Amino acid sequence: MIALDVVLSPLFRIEGMAPMSSVMNIIAGVLMGPLYGTLMALICGIIRMVLMGIPPLALTGAVFGAFLAGLFYRIGGKMIWSMIGEIIGTGVIGSLLSYPVMVWFTGSQQDFYWFIYTPRFIGATLIGSVIAFLVLVKLKDTSIFKKSQRLFMGGKFSGYSI
Repeated sequence: MIALDVVLSPLFRIEGMAPMSSVMNIIAGVLMGPLYGTLMALICGIIRMVLMGIPPLALTGAVFGAFLAGLFYRIGGKMIWSMIGEIIGTGVIGSLLSYPVMVWFTGSQQDFYWFIYTPRFIGATLIGSVIAFLVLVKLKDTSIFKKSQRLFMGGKFSGYSI
C-alpha cells in the first residue's frame, strides 16, 4: 500500500490535487482499518516529503483522511462511510489544518491560502472517492483482498452499496 501510494500519487495528479492519495486512503481504510491506514498515510507523506520535496501538506492532507476513512468504515461497515470519512478528514479537516502549517512553513500569512486548500482538497477527495469505489467494487470479490482484510481487521467486507 505504501509503495502504491508513493508511486501513484505523483503520477496521477492534478495540479494542486492528489486524488490517488484519497484512493489509497479509502482502500487502506476498508482493507486495514484506521490504525494501519493512518500509519500507511503517515509513512507515505514522510517519504513524499523527503524524496519528492512535497511540503508538509503531504501529511496534513492524508493522515486525517486515512484515519477517518478507516474509523467510519469500521463503524458503518460500508464503503460509503469510508468515503465520507476521507472527505471529512482530508477535504475539510486536512485542508483547514494546512493553512497554519503552510503559514509556519513559508512564513507568509496570506488570507488567500484559505481559498486555495479547501476547494482543492475537497475536489481531490471527491475524485479519489469515485475511483476508490470503482476499484473496491472489483477488489472485494478477490480472495487475497478478503484474506488480507481478515488479517488486518478480523472481518469480512461488509458491503459496497452507496
